[in-house]
Amino acid sequence: MRYLIFLLPVLSCYDVEKDCNAFKLGTFEFSTIINGEIKTSRFIRSKSLEIEFYENNIDSASVKWVNDCEFILTKINPKSNQDKRPVKIEILSTEGKEYFFEYSLVNKPKKRFRGRATKIN
Repeated sequence: MRYLIFLLPVLSCYDVEKDCNAFKLGTFEFSTIINGEIKTSRFIRSKSLEIEFYENNIDSASVKWVNDCEFILTKINPKSNQDKRPVKIEILSTEGKEYFFEYSLVNKPKKRFRGRATKIN
């Protein structure tokens, strides 16, 4: 019990910066490793639409904000059953022009992935 008393002040001093409103609109880049290679996509997000540019392909999704830091992407013209599944994205923290996020399929919330996007415009 004595240890818990000493830890409480340390834990409560840590605040994560989270200015999600700065990342609702704009042009962003996201990089990830696929089969040992770094792949980068660029996307433009408006109030209700996100257009992604990836390896000479253009894809679009509707954007529905659940709250200030969470939104759901649903592909507009899905080409497969996998594409029909909406993706939930939660902004975990922000730092300068970057935001760190966690994403999962809406129907599989336990299988989550993390990433970082950079606002370029």
